[in-house]
Amino acid sequence: MFKRQQPLTRNFPSAKESAEVQAHVVPEPRYDGPESAYKLAFTDNDFLLREELRPVRMQLELLKPELVQQEQDIKATVVIFGSARILSEHAAKAAVAQAKAAGDPHALKRAEVGLSMSRYYEEARRFARLVTEASTRRAEPLYVVTGGGPGIMEAGNRGAYEAGGKSIGLNIVLPHEQHPNPYITPELCFQFHYFGLRKMHFLMRSVALVCFPGGFGTLDELFETMTLIQTGKCRHRPILLFGREFWTRLINFELLIETGMISPGDEKLFHFVESAEEAWALLEREYEQTLALDPAETPQGKKQR
Repeated sequence: MFKRQQPLTRNFPSAKESAEVQAHVVPEPRYDGPESAYKLAFTDNDFLLREELRPVRMQLELLKPELVQQEQDIKATVVIFGSARILSEHAAKAAVAQAKAAGDPHALKRAEVGLSMSRYYEEARRFARLVTEASTRRAEPLYVVTGGGPGIMEAGNRGAYEAGGKSIGLNIVLPHEQHPNPYITPELCFQFHYFGLRKMHFLMRSVALVCFPGGFGTLDELFETMTLIQTGKCRHRPILLFGREFWTRLINFELLIETGMISPGDEKLFHFVESAEEAWALLEREYEQTLALDPAETPQGKKQR
């Protein structure tokens, strides 16, 4: 006799169930070789990695981090960019000591420069901690997001970790095998193949971009963001450049204005800052409403309790 199903029972097996069934089925030897097309399409890596499947892979790379962050209720992020080569103060001091012991003047000079740059690691670490600690008192939490690697990226994730909060790492596959730093929240540690989609995810939820000294990758991410804002392709958001001396020596912003390469006022797309506290205070001023305290923590809210 026909048994009535529950209204919400699936009509068909899920893709996961089909994949599990296939994993336990041993096909006939004739269909178990590398030339066989017997595998389910979505479990067949050789098929998924074909050149013609690039649009599908790009869609998957856009969707996976998006869906995971939706599930984690992540709506607003602060992006920290900067060099993978900047060491922590502790590691930089060790490099100086090692160079002195080796008696190599060239190595010592490089190590001393590295030690002077290590202040940016410590500022990034403190800034991320400030963001994360403040977020626990706010209606809409802010999450630190970095490129997931070493240097300034590690400092950002580390500061959030030390504050007891979650943070995101958007790693990318590189020829020299970038490994994720140990401070990213595991369920928010992603890996990308396409630089363009990774950069989309940096900006999709960002309320601010905080840029520390860096090389080609940092400059690429900084200028793409400024171009998108300048051309109106994305909404305005604060861009903070840590270290006025570094950035003004690296880029002659006045020359760009004098020669008409950018318009007067475009230099206001960004702000120079020198410390974690200055950066956080600026963000609080910029986003007085967006970063507002939880109503229960406002003076009005306290009076009502």
